[in-house]
Amino acid sequence: MTDDEAAAAVREVLVAVAPELDPDAIDDHALLRDDLDLDSMDFLNVIIGVHERTGVQVPERDYESITDVAALVDYLQRATS
Repeated sequence: MTDDEAAAAVREVLVAVAPELDPDAIDDHALLRDDLDLDSMDFLNVIIGVHERTGVQVPERDYESITDVAALVDYLQRATS
């Protein structure tokens, strides 16, 4: 998965979970919980959405490392390469 494909997948999932977000305005370094105002259920829905969209399963032990958009994109790239 390329960087652009991973970023597009993440933005697609974020907008599905939080439809008020503008996908073009989501900053790569936006903190998922603070800047994008995702609560714990929203975060879990993002993780589930990423799995459904990409097939990448994110184990719970890795949740702590996924703090911002760029970290999730990077995670997807590493998991698919």
